[in-house]
Amino acid sequence: MRIFAAISTFARTESGAVTVDWVVLTAALVGLGLAVTNTVSNGLEDLSNEIRTQLERDHIVESFN
Repeated sequence: MRIFAAISTFARTESGAVTVDWVVLTAALVGLGLAVTNTVSNGLEDLSNEIRTQLERDHIVESFN
């Protein structure tokens, strides 16, 4: 509910300082999103390499002797 109040206050305010605050907050959120994306991407790459290694080690039996 607070976010709607903040947005309506932003829409009614004509002061430039509020705009600067929102730009800084938005930049911080974008930076946080990029950091999280980078961390998750690295983790997924490591996990996929481990899965590939395990699958390469497995021996497939081609006959039922």
